[in-house]
Amino acid sequence: MQKAFWRSPIFVLVCATTIILLAYGGRQSFGMFLRPVSTGLGWGNDITVMSLATGLQSLVYGLATPFVGAIADRWGPIKVLVVSGIIYAAGLFMMAHAVTPEGLIVSVAFVVGLGSSGVALPMLLSVASRVAPPERRGLWLGIVTSGGTAGQMLVVPFSHGMIASWGWATAALVLGGMVAMIVPLSLAIAKTANRALARKDKQSLGQAVSEARRHRGFWLLTMGFFVCGFQVQFINNHLESYLRDTTVDPAMAATAISLIGLFNMIGTWCAGAMGERFSKKYLLANIYMLRSLVFLAFFLVPVSKGSIIVFACAVGLLWLATVPLTSGIVVQIFGPRYLATLYGVVFLSHQIGSFASVSLGGYIRTHMGSYDAAWWMVIIAGFVAALLHWPIDDKPVARVAAEQKAAAAKA
Repeated sequence: MQKAFWRSPIFVLVCATTIILLAYGGRQSFGMFLRPVSTGLGWGNDITVMSLATGLQSLVYGLATPFVGAIADRWGPIKVLVVSGIIYAAGLFMMAHAVTPEGLIVSVAFVVGLGSSGVALPMLLSVASRVAPPERRGLWLGIVTSGGTAGQMLVVPFSHGMIASWGWATAALVLGGMVAMIVPLSLAIAKTANRALARKDKQSLGQAVSEARRHRGFWLLTMGFFVCGFQVQFINNHLESYLRDTTVDPAMAATAISLIGLFNMIGTWCAGAMGERFSKKYLLANIYMLRSLVFLAFFLVPVSKGSIIVFACAVGLLWLATVPLTSGIVVQIFGPRYLATLYGVVFLSHQIGSFASVSLGGYIRTHMGSYDAAWWMVIIAGFVAALLHWPIDDKPVARVAAEQKAAAAKA
């Protein structure tokens, strides 16, 4: 008898992709709030407070992710998803009522940061990687990642429209309501996901962390992912502000972020599929190098609507294409069991990079009068990341190689 659709692994994939759409789309919308919140709270063109709040959010988000991942690996991800969805939505409701710098930082940085860490890509990729058929795992990771870019494509321009029509506070309330939908979606996949995640493993969480800690390639991958966050969050949070310094309508930033999301749906799917056939580490090196070349070209040519559209489409193909490949290398080396924790550690580096670029971007613009120095930092960082990935030893560790050999013998 065929299983009902809502009890199938495909349904888990659909819900996981939708959850990340809502979670990631909400977080990526904060760049649209940068100037409106600052102006609305009486701070004029000084975007330092809101930049600090969103930068700290990335840092809290990243710092919490490995610990939230460990809790999920120990007691199950569904509980973590439900509680985190509630906290994330509460943070957005608090943000809508903030009137002071302290209130804004607490709600945006700490409450949203903590809540969103439990519904982040490491959590959803961990669920998908263990439910997916092994031969399709790379593609499934790409599909879940594309959910984040779909959120970027749909939620960011929606947020911009809400802010323009109803004001930033109302827009934050609506986003909070959307994020709250994570709770019923998580409960809907509880039975099917928990059955797949309940398989026993010989290795403990502590042993898995110790194994990764001693692996040089794990740390090279972690350092490289710092650059991913450094580049991506600079664009997400400062593109709108950067365009205000040009003759182009800053509303083009929402169009650009939307186009990035659209094209990265293609990029992440392709990266996931290509990672099943080609070396993931070399694909990553090329992605980082190409990203920096795209950034360099955009920075050097005169800014126009046409250059923004070309930039968004080009960088969109490379945007989060790093995610299925980076998480795929972690699975390839260490296996899927503790992906939430191990990828959470790698993801922490990503979020430290996000904090650095968001905070530095706001500081540089406020105190130097332009974003030029920030653009050069973002460009150079990509070339450094490309070099870091070449020496990674991506062969499965002895434990995983033995498990794969045993499974092949049984087949």
